[in-house]
Amino acid sequence: MMKKLSPNEVHDQVRRRYGEIAYSIKDRFKYPAGREGLLKLGYDLTAAQVIHEGIVESFCGVGNPFSLGPVRPEDTVLDVGCGGGFDVVMASHFTGPEGRVYGIDLVPAMVEKAKRNIMSMELSNCEIRVAGSEAIPFDDNTFDVVISNGAIYLSPLKEKSLNEVCRVLKPGGCFQFADVVLNDDIPEKVAACFDGWAG
Repeated sequence: MMKKLSPNEVHDQVRRRYGEIAYSIKDRFKYPAGREGLLKLGYDLTAAQVIHEGIVESFCGVGNPFSLGPVRPEDTVLDVGCGGGFDVVMASHFTGPEGRVYGIDLVPAMVEKAKRNIMSMELSNCEIRVAGSEAIPFDDNTFDVVISNGAIYLSPLKEKSLNEVCRVLKPGGCFQFADVVLNDDIPEKVAACFDGWAG
């Protein structure tokens, strides 16, 4: 019987792999990324025109959480697994300066990249923190909208992650996420290998 990866082992592998991706997404994904990915996923590129090209080219999401519902002016938004910060910047565009947008990511190198990207856009209503989806560092009932783009599937404790999202959402708030979904259980030999487990 093969040994399944423990949650800590999965987190370590996520930090390692996505720490490398923080420096370059070139040839890292089997699906379109950067501007091509944004076009295929139906992002509003008129809004994206104000975003610096380096931030656009670092996009590696699997879907478009903004297609699932609006982010309104003055909303408070959380991006779970914010990566390089593209969706944080987009959310900030929708909330306007009176709103607040927070991003969390498990990978310190991604958090640093997102912080640099936000500074390059001179956004004063955004904040990024190192944190995983299983322990979101915010109070109950904080957010109008929680978004996530290809991050929940990397959590080895998905039920805990989803409970955390529900905890930090305000009553009537929305969870708008895009992710990878399996139709069947992961085979044992795949569950023991991070490369297969993480898609």
